[in-house]
Amino acid sequence: MLFVSKCTFRLRQCKHVINYIYTNYATLSNLSPQDRIQYLRKMARPNARENPMIMKLDTPEFTSMFTDELQTLMALFKEYGYEIRIAGGAVRDLLMGMKPKDLDFATTATPTEMKEMFTTENVRMINMNGEKHGTITPRINDKENFEITTLRIDVLTDGRHAEVQFTTDWMLDALRRDLTINSMFLGLDGSVYDYFYGHDDLKKRRIAFVGDATTRIREDYLRILRYFRFYGRIAIEPNNHEAETLKAIKENASGLENISGERIWMEMKKILEGKFAGELMLAIVKCGIAPYIGLPDNPNTEELERVWKQSGHNNLNAITLLSSLLYTQDDAVSLNVRLKLSAFERDLAMFMVQHRGPKLHPKPLMPYQQLVVKAKSKPIDTKKMALEVLKYNNSPHIDEFEKWEIPKFPVSGNMLKEKGVEGGRFMGVVMAELRQVWADGEFKLGAEELLTELPRVMDMLAERKKKKS
Repeated sequence: MLFVSKCTFRLRQCKHVINYIYTNYATLSNLSPQDRIQYLRKMARPNARENPMIMKLDTPEFTSMFTDELQTLMALFKEYGYEIRIAGGAVRDLLMGMKPKDLDFATTATPTEMKEMFTTENVRMINMNGEKHGTITPRINDKENFEITTLRIDVLTDGRHAEVQFTTDWMLDALRRDLTINSMFLGLDGSVYDYFYGHDDLKKRRIAFVGDATTRIREDYLRILRYFRFYGRIAIEPNNHEAETLKAIKENASGLENISGERIWMEMKKILEGKFAGELMLAIVKCGIAPYIGLPDNPNTEELERVWKQSGHNNLNAITLLSSLLYTQDDAVSLNVRLKLSAFERDLAMFMVQHRGPKLHPKPLMPYQQLVVKAKSKPIDTKKMALEVLKYNNSPHIDEFEKWEIPKFPVSGNMLKEKGVEGGRFMGVVMAELRQVWADGEFKLGAEELLTELPRVMDMLAERKKKKS
């Protein structure tokens, strides 16, 4: 089966439009390894630079990476005749004047060749699980780990995983990557290799898929969310998406249904805590993605717009902003089931939906302070949740609440024991009821005053038990 698509591409400084035929991966898998290489090179050529080496990098960020361990690694690959380059995001960051947090490497050496080399040189290898995808991780001088992956092409994909074939062709490895800005390589001599105009896009703050967007998305549907994440990191304008890109995303949104909640939440969290979070979430909803990532079919976009406009500057927790799209606590439950949130994130989603409404009181912070003290969960966690509600509503009392110290409950277990209250679970129930009284009294009652409430509390609990039986 053949896919036919129109692709806008650049050759040098001009743009040309051509029709090209791209085989799907089921057909590609039927070709011989050599025929695959030839076919992919033919497909990639019209869209690729004639000369990919575009510049030499010599910046402080680049030179600062060269630890003794990296120098040792470079020497090993040079001695054994294999080429090695820095790949992907690290190249993008360096070109933006930032020192990358992590370095990923690509090489012409196969996993077997790397293992033989490292074994011969008595270099310890860790994380052998990556070998089937071409990744070997040596630990140099027992001090620094380097993740090194063999150049590869994707032969057969199901939208989540790929069957790969190793290659020595740098352009074809660049072709399988998601976005042009992530498809560049950096030689350890500073040479920048850019096959698909990623540097041009980076300078324009343009986010574009390598080659055909639909093809890239269908290789791994999580790339839909990666597109929005990198848009938030790189773009200058909040809504400068290209119509063809959004069209490809809309047409393939349902593919996210089979992506694990953990992977989806990892990307979503970065979107929600990044630049243009509100605008990007609106775009995600408009692309029809919501039902596949745990949100209601018709999320509350009006509330999202209101909260983002009013409170987007408050450094909101990812869940805080996401909860603006939810209507009910049932929606929060569904979100947790889909995304496999942490216990705190799950509780925060429930808390936000329940408590984000106005709480009128002569002392504006008192309702939230009472929530903290009355909560069954850890008071410090509830304080964090209440703080998120205040941020959500752009309260003028955020700083005051942050500085507020949770008061110490004056009644102890020993005091209750002296009054004849039996220990264990029942004492915890009694303590919780007295804590409610204390909070309702705005934390003014001392131990003696609270203990005078004990008979009434005991009678109430006895009556409650009687009704249950």
